[in-house]
Amino acid sequence: MATFYRPGAFAALLLAGLIGVIVFFVTPRGAVAADKDPAIGTVTDLLGRKVKVHLPVRRVILGEGRQLYLVAALDTQNPIERIVGWRKDLIQSDPDTYGAYLRAFPDIAKIPTFGGFEDGTFDIEQAISQNPDVIILNIEAQHATEDARYIEKLDALGIPVVYVDFRNNPMQNTEPTMRLFGQLFGKEQRAEAFIDFRNQQIHRVTDVIEAQHPSRPSVFIERIGGYTDDCCLSFGNENFGLFVDMAGGNNIARTVIPGTFGQLNPEQVIVADPAHVVVTSANWEAFAPSGHWVGVGPGADMNQARHKLAWYTQRPAYAGIKAQNDQAFHAIWHQFYNSPYQFVAIQQLAKWFHPTLFADLDPDASFRELHKRFLPVPYEPGYFVSLQKEEVKP
Repeated sequence: MATFYRPGAFAALLLAGLIGVIVFFVTPRGAVAADKDPAIGTVTDLLGRKVKVHLPVRRVILGEGRQLYLVAALDTQNPIERIVGWRKDLIQSDPDTYGAYLRAFPDIAKIPTFGGFEDGTFDIEQAISQNPDVIILNIEAQHATEDARYIEKLDALGIPVVYVDFRNNPMQNTEPTMRLFGQLFGKEQRAEAFIDFRNQQIHRVTDVIEAQHPSRPSVFIERIGGYTDDCCLSFGNENFGLFVDMAGGNNIARTVIPGTFGQLNPEQVIVADPAHVVVTSANWEAFAPSGHWVGVGPGADMNQARHKLAWYTQRPAYAGIKAQNDQAFHAIWHQFYNSPYQFVAIQQLAKWFHPTLFADLDPDASFRELHKRFLPVPYEPGYFVSLQKEEVKP
């Protein structure tokens, strides 16, 4: 996804004469009550930076709207109470989840949004006007912020920046990211409870794989299916690529793609002859109207999703492969790649790869329990769909 920073943005701010001028607005309705003065503390972000912040934070700018997935698990009664600005990616990339929160918390529509997809800019003047206690950025924004010296400039204005990560190395960085959010929000115990639940759910798969040593079927993950017409975007040995390994599969791209994200050519896929093709997709009407994306997500129409998934069986890259012969094509919610809910994807992948071994595992029930215990919106199924009706042997 495109970053939302541009080096010229801060220069424009300086030319506008905003040096030393910070506008303090009245705390909007729903913001965290100022019942006592927060204390200055030091947190360590996902780049290992020591950052001084007033804790707990009361006014937060989210560098990515999808950080709401975790914020809602901490501030469950009112997940928008601290958010004074955010990137508009949740609204565009996951409109169904946004709609669920909009129904439950109508004031979410009033949160100021910042650009990124349309013109690659971030309105830093608007951000400063919100007087945030902290700005939370994903680590992939590091190069843009360093090039433009945003950290130093924001620090001079008393606005700390911390980096988090759910995307690049999620199995390594999700827990420390959750703990960092817990520390920032003064919700450490809540964060630990979430971490414990997540770990328990992951071990429901990994413990079985470790004990049973099942034969691993070959798997190709088609990344962001329908977001673009390109083939064959995938994952290396991280993110969904690692999820495949944890679920007892063999990711055919792990030795081809050196990092988290990359691309195979169709010939490489055909030669690898995967037994399963898993398409990560979502409702991307905002980016590819009437495209070939499979609209899995909360409340998705499964008949429509299955119909759209069938299109992928005809891609030239899959001609004659085992997955095509067995109709072992699956679609799964792309946003599992960028959230603390990865355990649901791992469980569902295990069900597809080893249906007998995991016959009693119900990823829908696991995700429903997470919603019941941690989230303020009701669970709506629809996060995965498959063409496969019978067990596929590896």
